[in-house]
Amino acid sequence: MIKRLIPFVLALVMSLPAMAAIEVFNFDSPQQEEQFKELSSTLRCPKCQNNTIADSNAALAQDLREKVYHMTKEGKSKQEIVDYMVARYGNFITYKPPFNASTLLLWLGPILVIFVGFTLLIMRSKRRRELITEKEWNEEKEAQLKALFEQDKQGERDQ
Repeated sequence: MIKRLIPFVLALVMSLPAMAAIEVFNFDSPQQEEQFKELSSTLRCPKCQNNTIADSNAALAQDLREKVYHMTKEGKSKQEIVDYMVARYGNFITYKPPFNASTLLLWLGPILVIFVGFTLLIMRSKRRRELITEKEWNEEKEAQLKALFEQDKQGERDQ
């Protein structure tokens, strides 16, 4: 009896992934479908750290995909949809935030860090070069040292 049930249970278990919900979106034109795919892959899921709404399985991402779908079907442009999402969720929802006063540090911060690091590197190498040139043995220093030894020897003889 159990041997006869095993194939049926196995078939049932193997067919479960096929029953998983798959989102199917129907569009009026290929342009709408392309716009939807592009927006879904460029808008970030606010709940997930670094996933697009196309990649995320979160309920919020699913709601956002639905909203993008409905706005696309209504004939809204990419920019109108992005503007709506930014107004609702902030600049975080886009992977490329705009260059404005609130994102100034985000855009210029890396350049500033590189500039400061490069400046410190140059200053350190100059200082190191100066120390090396000060430590170099030259003929003038050797002559001064010989003169001091001679004076010291003269002083010892006089005593």
